[in-house]
Amino acid sequence: MDMLIWMLSFLVGVGAGAAGGLWYYRRQARRRVATVQDAAERALASAQVEAKDIVLKGRDEALAIRNEAEEYAQKARRALDTDSDRLRERSAELERARRELETRRTGLDQRQSRLDRQAGELAKLEEERQRELQRIAGLTQEEARQIYLDRVAQSCRQDAARLIREIEAQAKEEAQRQARQIIGLAIQRCAAEQVSDTTVASVELPSDEMKGRIIGRGGRNIRAIENITGVDLVVDDTPEAITVSCFDPVRREIARLALTQLVQDGRIHPTRIERLVEKAREEVEEVIETAGQEAAYQVGVHGLHPELIKLVGRLRFRTSYGQNMLNHSVETALIAGMMAGELGADIQLAKIGGLLHDIGKAVDHEIDGPHAAIGGDQARRFNLPPMVINCIVAHHGEEEPQCLEAILVEASDAISGARPGARREALETYVKRVRALEDLANSFSGVSQSYAIQAGREVRIIVRPEEIDDLASIELAKSVAKSVEENLQYPGQIKVTVIRETRAVDYAR
Repeated sequence: MDMLIWMLSFLVGVGAGAAGGLWYYRRQARRRVATVQDAAERALASAQVEAKDIVLKGRDEALAIRNEAEEYAQKARRALDTDSDRLRERSAELERARRELETRRTGLDQRQSRLDRQAGELAKLEEERQRELQRIAGLTQEEARQIYLDRVAQSCRQDAARLIREIEAQAKEEAQRQARQIIGLAIQRCAAEQVSDTTVASVELPSDEMKGRIIGRGGRNIRAIENITGVDLVVDDTPEAITVSCFDPVRREIARLALTQLVQDGRIHPTRIERLVEKAREEVEEVIETAGQEAAYQVGVHGLHPELIKLVGRLRFRTSYGQNMLNHSVETALIAGMMAGELGADIQLAKIGGLLHDIGKAVDHEIDGPHAAIGGDQARRFNLPPMVINCIVAHHGEEEPQCLEAILVEASDAISGARPGARREALETYVKRVRALEDLANSFSGVSQSYAIQAGREVRIIVRPEEIDDLASIELAKSVAKSVEENLQYPGQIKVTVIRETRAVDYAR
């Protein structure tokens, strides 16, 4: 029971405590609500104040924008007014200009009308003048025009001849200057002998008794030598000498060597002759090959076919006007290579063309035809390049030069053959060539006299001035030069000079 009462008392106490706590929380809640309401009222008041400030600021900004817009609109109105004034002024100026143009157009129309009337009057006057001129001169307009054109053509021909002479003189002067410089440099760098030796075609004997031993009993020894070597032995009255005659220089050299050895040995009979001739042939072949190789090495040409080397070597025993052809070929190759270097051409091609340009002379006694064409055929046999073949064939005009190197080879050949001391010429041949040159010049009409000077390297022609004028003098020089090229054979070049002189003579008494 007591326990029950205690429990009841405990429960009553707990209930009282709970009621007291509830009242406390309610009180606290009312305080917080009041605090929140006060804060809300203050925030509302602050927001209302800020809103008023914002509204006031917005009104101020709107007022400023409106004022700025009105000011801009006023400026725009003033600008438009200014532009309108300018446009009105420009329109007025354009109107004044249009009126002035109309006035000028009217004046021009009137002036054109006057000019048309004057042109018509001038045309009538010109017709009357032409009719009067035709009546006075007795010529029609076409006849007068033809006379005038003839006079103009004659004057133009004279001016053209004068201009041609001036241009040709300038071109020749410049070409000669450059050519002299290039050729001078090339020759200066090329050392060559002044006089070349001619191949000796005779064998010296210790005594005239040796001639009988060479002839042999019944002529058997001399016949054996001639049959084996293919040469002719001339035993004449020349003391202590036998002449070897043959068109083939190699055979002539073989026979000369064999005879020399026979004379030195003293044993002369057909068997011994055959053996020594064979030995001499081997020696000559070796000399030919060595000479060809040395020439190629001296020039600086490599890779040639061995047979071509032998053809070059055979030129060692070939001469032309006393000039050794192998030395001439080497000299031509060196000069052509040096000139090619000065002109920027192919130096190797010029050297090969210069070295091989006369290989036709090595076999021209076996094959008919010009040596240049024969040399071209020999070059084609060994498949040389077309430009090399052209250098060989074109150096004497058998075909037109197709490259600069062919022209250089032709010029080098002329320089090597025409330089002082390079060749010797018989007096009869020289006189015959000079006389032929003068006769050819005298064959042209209008020529009074002609003289070959400078050893036939120049011909001076004096013409009759009443038959040949200045223009015809130029044509005559070209015609004579062309005729010389076609009809005469000569080393180097020949200068043709035409001289026309007019003299006026009177006497004071």
